[in-house]
Amino acid sequence: MFPDVESLYLAHHGWLQHWLRKKVGNAFDAADLAQSTFLKVLTARGLDQVQEPRAYLTTVAKGVLVNWYRRQALERAYLEALATLPEALAPSPEERALVLETLHEIDAMLDALPPVVRRTFLLSQLDGMKYEDIARHLQVSLTSVKRYMAQAFRHCLVAMP
Repeated sequence: MFPDVESLYLAHHGWLQHWLRKKVGNAFDAADLAQSTFLKVLTARGLDQVQEPRAYLTTVAKGVLVNWYRRQALERAYLEALATLPEALAPSPEERALVLETLHEIDAMLDALPPVVRRTFLLSQLDGMKYEDIARHLQVSLTSVKRYMAQAFRHCLVAMP
């Protein structure tokens, strides 16, 4: 139905931006999210097979929106943690921006892991649980925990620049 992104953009950008504005409550974020949605569409295959363009755009936009909400929550949590620090220990704006960027990269890296692998990795690395305890907690074998951890470590190594 839509042979290219330009046609899809021209026909539905305004609608998508309005739909997003209702979701996020402001035009500025809605405009950014609409652009992010179309950037994702640019890399998608089979655009010429799309029968329902608005349903397709809604699906892509919902994924972009979920990532945006998660990013907002991560930033809020970081800023709340900073607010508890004495002013003398607070990082500079540049340092805060670098830390936020790194947190987003870590979040994206962890999000790319299968849920059980991510959960295993976080139990080990953040909660400090031993592999045997993780196996009991997740009700999986010790061998599975070791395999999940190896998968997580490989993924982290590959994802690092």
